[in-house]
Amino acid sequence: MNQASIVRLLLLSAIWGASFLFMRIGAPVLGPALLIFVRVGLAALFLLLVGCYVKKSLELPRHWKHYLVLGLFNSALPFLLFAFAAKTVSASLLSILNATAPIWAAAIGAIWFRSRLTAKMLFGMLLGVIGVGLLAGVETLALPNGGILAVAAGLGAAFSYGIATTYTKTAKVVEPFANAHGSMWAATLILVPLALSAPPMQVMPPMYVTLSVISLGIVCSGVAYLLYFRLISDVGAVPALTVTFLIPVFGILWGTLFLGEHVGWHTLIGSLTVLTGTAWVTGFSISTVLPTRGQHAS
Repeated sequence: MNQASIVRLLLLSAIWGASFLFMRIGAPVLGPALLIFVRVGLAALFLLLVGCYVKKSLELPRHWKHYLVLGLFNSALPFLLFAFAAKTVSASLLSILNATAPIWAAAIGAIWFRSRLTAKMLFGMLLGVIGVGLLAGVETLALPNGGILAVAAGLGAAFSYGIATTYTKTAKVVEPFANAHGSMWAATLILVPLALSAPPMQVMPPMYVTLSVISLGIVCSGVAYLLYFRLISDVGAVPALTVTFLIPVFGILWGTLFLGEHVGWHTLIGSLTVLTGTAWVTGFSISTVLPTRGQHAS
């Protein structure tokens, strides 16, 4: 991985880590449905402008069903569940729960494709369960009513990502930018009924909430997808998986710096356990991101 790709990787991790901060700020004010509707709507409009500039079409007659499935399980549902959880639990915990997505994907894939899990993968899943149990068990002691339900929603969001990952392995091949663009429009349409039924805001939200929502839509969804697909194009899907391990680092950092969230021993140990389990399940190692012999990191 060269220096430019490393910069993109760190920037993407910082952006996606910040998405939990912005949801934590926006969800209590706008509510989950309206917040996520605005998020995906802004992302769709941003990607529409980019698509017009680079002259890439969606080919809707051929791929609209694909976009709907991807929009539901990779955007609308997980975003909504994370936003619901963000009303109660910390941005730090949300970013760690997000890191369990590859574990869910491995479990769903094993059932879907009727493949056997290796002992290493099973041990990784066990570590993930232990890590989440530690986080949820200690964290919910300090949370108001509904803390356990919020943690379950966060895990449900990661589970939804696992479904999306499994689906894309068997779905027809669609150009990556079109996947991002089309799925955002699909997610927007899916969320229209929920957004219309959401309680109306009585007053205009504060400026910092408005800026958080705009950043969540344009930066954390629109720009982030462009960075992610560029990263996959440059270094491949496996090295790009490093973002999974870096998002909690930034999620915890932003939550601590801007929301004053407390990072206790259980957060550090629990997140390390979850990430170790994820690495074992995915077969990830640091060698996947280092330059191979004869390759220059410049």
